[in-house]
Amino acid sequence: MARSKSSQRWLTEHFNDPFVKMAHKDGYRSRASYKLLEIQEKDRILRPGMTVIDLGSTPGGWSQVTSRVVGDDGTLIASDILPMDSIAGVTFIEGDFTEQSVFDEIIAAVGNKPVDLVISDMAPNMSGIRIADQASAMYLCELALDLASKVLRPGGDFLIKIFHGEGFDEYLRDVRGRFEKVQMRKPSSSRDRSREQYLLARGMHAVDDDA
Repeated sequence: MARSKSSQRWLTEHFNDPFVKMAHKDGYRSRASYKLLEIQEKDRILRPGMTVIDLGSTPGGWSQVTSRVVGDDGTLIASDILPMDSIAGVTFIEGDFTEQSVFDEIIAAVGNKPVDLVISDMAPNMSGIRIADQASAMYLCELALDLASKVLRPGGDFLIKIFHGEGFDEYLRDVRGRFEKVQMRKPSSSRDRSREQYLLARGMHAVDDDA
C-alpha cells in the first residue's frame, strides 16, 4: 500500500529529527527522554531515593531517565495500557490505570512509601478531529490529576503533558487549587508545530480530613 503524503512527510521528519538521532546514540527509547531531561535540568524535580509513578510510560523513555536519577534507593512504578520492555529497577504494570484493579496494583507496588512525584507523558490516539482529540487529551489529564491527588504526599510534585484548547483554563485553575506553585514548560525538544506543553505543579497541599 502506498504511503500518503502526510505519512511520508512524518517519516522523513522523524528520521531527520536530531533528537531521534540523539536517542539512538544515547540509548534512549524515545526522543521524549530529552523533554524530561530538559525539565530536570531546569527544575530538578528528580532526586536520588525518590518514589515516582510514571503514567503512560511506554516505550519507556521517561522511565529510563527517571530510574537513572532515583537510583537503587528509589522506587519507580511505571504503567501503560500498552506493553513495555523491562527496565532494570522499574516495576511495570500493564493496563488501564483508570480501572480499579490496575490502580490497586499501582498502590500495592508503592507499598508504604510516600509518593514524591507523579509524571505523565500520556496522549490519546489522535483522530485528526481537533475538538474530539482535545476532549480526549483533557480527559486523560483529569484522570492523571485524580490519581496524583490520591497518592502524592503533602509537598509532592506533578508533571503532565497538556494541550492548549478547550478545558485547559478550567484544568489549570483546578491544579492551582491543589498545589503551591504551577508553571508551564515547553522543552526545546518538543516540536515547534506541536501544541503540547508540560504543566509542572509543585508542593501539593495537605488534605484536610475534617473538610
